[in-house]
Amino acid sequence: MILKKRFIVFPTLLFLLLSPVKPQDTKIPSDKPRLILILQVSQFRYDYIPRFWDKLSDDGFKKMINRGSYCENTSYNYLFSDVGVGSATISTGSNPSQHGIIARSWYNNLYDKIIDYVYDEKTNTIGAGYENGRFSPVNLLATTYCDELKLSNNSRTKVIGISCDPAPAIFSTGQTANNAYWFDYKSGRFITSSFYTDSLPSWVDEFNNKKFPGIYFDNVWNTILPLPEYMESLPDKNAFEPGLLGQNVFPYIIKDLSKKLRQKDKYDILRYTPFSDNLAKDFAITAIVNEELGKDEYTDILTLTLTSSEYIGNLFGPLSVEMEDLILRMDKEIAHLIEFVEKNIGKENVLIVFTGEHGVQHLPEYLGSHKIASGYFNVSGNISLLKSYMNNIYGKGDWIKQYHGQQIFLNRTLVEDAKLNLAEMQNNVANLMLQFSGVANTITATTLQTTNFTNGTFFLMQNGYNQKRSGDVLLNFNAGWAESRGINDEFASPYGHDRRVPLIWYGWKIGRNAIHRAVDLTDIAPTISSLLEISYPNSATGSPILELIE
Repeated sequence: MILKKRFIVFPTLLFLLLSPVKPQDTKIPSDKPRLILILQVSQFRYDYIPRFWDKLSDDGFKKMINRGSYCENTSYNYLFSDVGVGSATISTGSNPSQHGIIARSWYNNLYDKIIDYVYDEKTNTIGAGYENGRFSPVNLLATTYCDELKLSNNSRTKVIGISCDPAPAIFSTGQTANNAYWFDYKSGRFITSSFYTDSLPSWVDEFNNKKFPGIYFDNVWNTILPLPEYMESLPDKNAFEPGLLGQNVFPYIIKDLSKKLRQKDKYDILRYTPFSDNLAKDFAITAIVNEELGKDEYTDILTLTLTSSEYIGNLFGPLSVEMEDLILRMDKEIAHLIEFVEKNIGKENVLIVFTGEHGVQHLPEYLGSHKIASGYFNVSGNISLLKSYMNNIYGKGDWIKQYHGQQIFLNRTLVEDAKLNLAEMQNNVANLMLQFSGVANTITATTLQTTNFTNGTFFLMQNGYNQKRSGDVLLNFNAGWAESRGINDEFASPYGHDRRVPLIWYGWKIGRNAIHRAVDLTDIAPTISSLLEISYPNSATGSPILELIE
């Protein structure tokens, strides 16, 4: 009952806290959208919407699909799909090979260290502790459509990115954004970095001072429907969900679980519940009002990335009651956001784009129970065998510098000093790794640099390969296989469950349409650029979706 009341009372409370905004008088669409609202969800499979269709409200996902244009065959076309990587692809209209965000982190051979994709030591945290906000788009190598829009009108456009995780907020907007905000799980506040500003706007301080995270921290996550109605999911109690601290059945008492988690960040528990999405959505509405987005002739852009599904999916899997409950709650939050912008800015003035940052495969344990080939790649054991093999072939030495994110990095300095053929060594490593269980494909950096693939798995691997940041040998696992099992798993693969996501266009001048042909996520930025009549991002490889611009 506590959670059901939340959806009735809290949005109403939020409206009362915000300054009143008069709706637009005209119903005629503006020449350009006054506001572009990008809604992204981390780890959002294509089949979530059709699977839960009968339980969705009429005002959320259904409204966007029934009254907008639905691209039904949309995919990322590279190997390592992940949170943040998808945001960079959407905003730049290019693949990781061009925009440079190849994964959450990568190994730097020159400095012998792992590079976090958003960490920037030259920045300072604004709004909280020292380290929690030292992030920026410093590693992004391409412009975004947001950057191009600001360049086109002398920065009269306002661009704001919001997420509970820093990477989507940062990469979805680009290098010229007015601001990007993310949630600090230690202080319970939305923060930013000195890359964007020297101090938080007063409205952000006011929002933080209302201490909304404390409301959720004292809450209980229970199902919003009676448990027997979750027929599209596995039973709440099953053998395939590691769960949160060993618990994998409802209800989840947030405060009690937080004590067991023993994290230094007090509010860390919220990332594993639907409530972090609620926070991000409410903060986005507050930003729209206080920044007066969509109130003049210059198109403003706000990106909102919901991330609860990333963490809940990793802990419980895509067939869990927890995931179904999250999607049903997300549908209500999106309906609330749509209602707000339509009432206060006007549907005819707002372009909404909804998509997923990446998908996710079923848990290998579940696939195995159905006699479907699956498993986990034994990283430590297999890399130990590789090192022994290299010592036998080339003599004792630290030949393997690092294994990170399905990539092997050789000790280039040692190879050069020994006057060995780098390409030959890469081939030897690739051939050996191909013998291990679960490995479907291996390819060397030399091959990717000298061969142009136009389709197939190697084409996808090439799209994700960046010469300065990727490894010497890249691995692709068989379908159903994953690298490890833990809270922060990365189930990257070139298969449909990871790459395919929904893409919905709604509002402004968007007509009702179902687009069945293949659409690449790199097409979003050129499409928005065409609608705004601005230059494409400087590394864009996608093409406009003609059904939307003709």
